[in-house]
Amino acid sequence: MNIKKIGILTAGGDCPGLNAVVRAVSKNALRQGVEVIGFKNGFDGVVRNEFIKITPDVVSGILTLGGTILGTSNIANPFKYTLPPFGTPEAPNDLSSVALHNFHANQLDALITIGGDGTLTMSQKFVELGMPIVAVPKTIDNDLSATDQTFGFDSALTVATEAIDRIHTTAQSHHRVMIIETMGRYAGWIALRAAIAGGGDIVLIPEIPYNDDVIVDYLLKRRAQGKNFSIVVAAEGAKNEQGEQAITRTVAASTDPIRLGGIAYKLSNMIEDRAKIESRACVLGHMQRGGTPTAFDRWLSTLYGAKAFDMVLEGKFGYMASFRNFGITEVKIADAVSQLKLVDPHGEEVKAALEVGMSFGSAQIG
Repeated sequence: MNIKKIGILTAGGDCPGLNAVVRAVSKNALRQGVEVIGFKNGFDGVVRNEFIKITPDVVSGILTLGGTILGTSNIANPFKYTLPPFGTPEAPNDLSSVALHNFHANQLDALITIGGDGTLTMSQKFVELGMPIVAVPKTIDNDLSATDQTFGFDSALTVATEAIDRIHTTAQSHHRVMIIETMGRYAGWIALRAAIAGGGDIVLIPEIPYNDDVIVDYLLKRRAQGKNFSIVVAAEGAKNEQGEQAITRTVAASTDPIRLGGIAYKLSNMIEDRAKIESRACVLGHMQRGGTPTAFDRWLSTLYGAKAFDMVLEGKFGYMASFRNFGITEVKIADAVSQLKLVDPHGEEVKAALEVGMSFGSAQIG
């Protein structure tokens, strides 16, 4: 295809590796004489027509930087735009036609979108409206079923594992139960793999509802065996057998209106009240999103970015770059958002955790 100018944006939550993708796309395109503009703050930049011209100097030295030089937004949905002065949460506007107009006004031949489930869903809608889009998957939760792994996940996992390593010494010194809360709204990949890698004793994930009685019994049994401290790793989206989660607030304008958080404090209070064991909570929160990407994520992001521009040249619009069997291929965006990739309660990773003595806080598992 005769590609002369492309746009690129980063949307949704930030994570390590975004800049590496922007760099790889841009270097590949600029090397072949294609002009690149970067829309600011995700799809918000497309609606407001705010962008920067990307040159070799702009992307020089950004491989190791966390975050995104383009900025991002997880509430700027052109199909339900809620940001002033063009919309409000109470009266959202459909500004997709404005975004389409700006795309064509900038004489773009393609748009590369980098984001998670919400971004991919919006990208698919624009594809159906005729916008030529290639997507790159991004989510630290690693919950997209159409790819083996998303960039950012390894960096978040490394942060969570290091936190467990560090919390071990203070738990042991004070004979406490320490609860570490990780991200993971619907999928427990970060919590599960960090617990396995860090030697957690209990891991609570959204896919396996927990029971307070099972948790208390497990902790008291450890005490009776002379183990005077325990480590609990809980995903923010973990829920009990009644389906209850720790919800901090609801945000109507967000792509994820229910804001989760605080399960570590909820569990800490429950354990002190019922097991009479001193307990402390540690919420990792956005530390998992920040900082330098791991070597693996830099490598994976570069592969994704280089492949994404190749897909533009091949006219693979409506497709997403996908990491399969340590190689990069492509899948339809529609297929990528059709189903979340969740932890299998009866899969090998859960089985391995159980076999080394971990508990999932459930009488049905284990």
